[in-house]
Amino acid sequence: MKLISTNICKTSDIGVNENLFGGRMLSWLDEAGGIMASDVCRSSNVITLKMDEVLFLRPVKVKEQIRIYGKVDKIGNTSVSLYLEARRNCVEEESEDLVCSTKMIFVHIDRSGKPKRIVN
Repeated sequence: MKLISTNICKTSDIGVNENLFGGRMLSWLDEAGGIMASDVCRSSNVITLKMDEVLFLRPVKVKEQIRIYGKVDKIGNTSVSLYLEARRNCVEEESEDLVCSTKMIFVHIDRSGKPKRIVN
């Protein structure tokens, strides 16, 4: 799997239960997936079509780093399917724990917003 992005949990990212707000994690996953899909399509014109179920396995606290990894699951004519994992990175112990994972589909579009063929 390829490292796509790294984020740090800040106090502004915390929800009412003193853990990372789930919506913030979904945003990070969507952004990282978009970056990877853009690389695959060789175009910044990609949009999110679908995000599968996300199961939050571990809480994330302030100051903890989240690394998002991805791999291509499938490339279609106009879409790319990615598998993404968010892992909590423990700098002191040099270890990572899986926080959540999902599968996402992105569509390559032209300037008018219509699906465009992916050329590899």
